[in-house]
Amino acid sequence: MSEKGKHAMEQEKVEQKDEEVKKDTNEKVVENTDELIEIKKQNETLKIQLEETDDRLKRVAAEFDNYKKRTSKEKEAMYNSLIGDIVLKFLPVIDNLEKAVSSKTDDEVYKQGIELVLKQFKDVLTANGVKEIESVGKTFDPELHEAVSLIQDDTLGEKEIKEEYRKGYMIGDRVIRHSMVVVAN
Repeated sequence: MSEKGKHAMEQEKVEQKDEEVKKDTNEKVVENTDELIEIKKQNETLKIQLEETDDRLKRVAAEFDNYKKRTSKEKEAMYNSLIGDIVLKFLPVIDNLEKAVSSKTDDEVYKQGIELVLKQFKDVLTANGVKEIESVGKTFDPELHEAVSLIQDDTLGEKEIKEEYRKGYMIGDRVIRHSMVVVAN
């Protein structure tokens, strides 16, 4: 065989190898493309699942936060209700102590003793969040006041409270006892 023949055969073998490599490469590219497409699909599926899980987690966290707020409000309302019920039973005692302080007596030491007891009661009320409802000079509010009398007084404004017969008390937003008042005009 001549040199040209050998060269032609080698050239042919190289071309065959090139075709086989190209064919092999094309098959691998097709396989890799299919794998890449499959991986992209899996990635999208995982992204969707992650978003759904994240959304559920946020909802559960929000529900738990709402639950904590709701139970805290219920706990506070129950506490205020219990304190209000207990304080309501002591209010007549406080009323009587206030009457005793305002009455005339010659025994100043006795009067000071009653004033101290009254102050202690009021301090305990204040420490537990109970406060007096302001009345005299304020506008009548049926949620805070109980009108026992209506008078005409040109020096006072409309529905202005002139006098208070009995003090009212509240804890938080809850009225323990309404103020008994005289309303003008």
